[in-house]
Amino acid sequence: MKIPSLICIILLSVFSPNFAQKDISSQISVIAEKEYPRLDELYKYLHANPELSNMEKNTSARVAKELREAGFEVTENVGGYGVVGVLKNGEGKTILVRADMDGLPIKEETGLPYASKITTKDDKGTDQPAMHACGHDIHISVLIGTARAMSQLKNQWKGTIVFIGQPAEEKVQGAYAMLKDGLYTRFPRPDYILGLHASASLPAGKVGYCPEYALANVNSVNITVYGEGGHGAYPHTTKDPIVLSAYLITQIQTIVSRQTSPLEPCVVTVGSIHGGSKHNIIPNEVKLQLTLRSYSEKVRQNTIESIKQICKGLAIAAGLPESKFPKVEIENETGFALYNNPELTEKVVKSLKSAIGENNVEKVPPVMAAEDFGELGKVEPPIPVCLYWLGTVAQEKYNESQATGLQLPPLHSSLYAPLPEPSIKTGVKTMTKAVIDLLADGSKKK
Repeated sequence: MKIPSLICIILLSVFSPNFAQKDISSQISVIAEKEYPRLDELYKYLHANPELSNMEKNTSARVAKELREAGFEVTENVGGYGVVGVLKNGEGKTILVRADMDGLPIKEETGLPYASKITTKDDKGTDQPAMHACGHDIHISVLIGTARAMSQLKNQWKGTIVFIGQPAEEKVQGAYAMLKDGLYTRFPRPDYILGLHASASLPAGKVGYCPEYALANVNSVNITVYGEGGHGAYPHTTKDPIVLSAYLITQIQTIVSRQTSPLEPCVVTVGSIHGGSKHNIIPNEVKLQLTLRSYSEKVRQNTIESIKQICKGLAIAAGLPESKFPKVEIENETGFALYNNPELTEKVVKSLKSAIGENNVEKVPPVMAAEDFGELGKVEPPIPVCLYWLGTVAQEKYNESQATGLQLPPLHSSLYAPLPEPSIKTGVKTMTKAVIDLLADGSKKK
């Protein structure tokens, strides 16, 4: 082969799109490795110092500090303790990346050297243990790692990136609060919105994706069932709210089994029931707490209205006056189902595969857990969103679970302990690649 021909082949290879993609992925990997010691320190600080929903004062201050050091223009206290960091780099698209910041009122039992030993007050002033049992400490660490990578790779992209630390996700309040406080009027409105969530069922080093519906609507329902109490030895002289509550719990299950199509996901769970104070006293009231899950708005509304109808019907059947009909209180009046835009998801999946290899990217089924991430895109006009799953389980524990059927500690478990290093590095590599690729997308900014 002639030397000039060989040079031409080399030059064509170097400047081919595939080579360029590999080159960017390699640069991102180098940065992820270099930044990891600082990200590890950040993660362990966050893990040991969780703050509950709407109480994220110190966490948000740390996020703001880290984003400023990465070169972002930062605004604090957006929609509560929300943080918004903006980095502009010429003309182009705008991409928003979100991480949630709040912990959960759970006492950690992982035994990790950096385990949370925090006891704090919630927003009602009640003393509570606190733990990052949903991986939000991982999310923040990936956000900061991605921010540093994007800052160091400014020669590889043009446009604007908006990185946010969101409060109160566990109460499905923070996204709406930030929107209400001008997230898209005070700051650049994004063309695409990206996020990730820790997975307690995927091995660290892998990611999962789910196009279209991926997470469910959630409504919390408080029901007070009234009755006419009295002596337990004379139940015929009372109208027993405990018996009414038992009927109610049974009847509302027919909403799923007899009112909702078998093809439509729907969950009605009674998570709490409290009534009475002594063996031989029939109380005047019983309190129940329910969680409702669905994908479609039609199913969500039907479930709520059916609960109200069943409550009223049971009260009438028991002969209670209207003043003692059950009180039904609905929290989270809007739906939060996460719909991953299929076109955007397809683009993101290509980036994930180019960042960590096709074998490390899996399509996963939708789940009935809930997130308010999807609310960030439910504006007019709508903005495409995509959230993907980040594996956090040690490979040997995952293998053991697959071989024996032993249940891995799920999210919201006091035993959930993500494996930090491969998880955070994988998050930084995949998210950075996805953002750069979307900024380089040839379609014009709308």
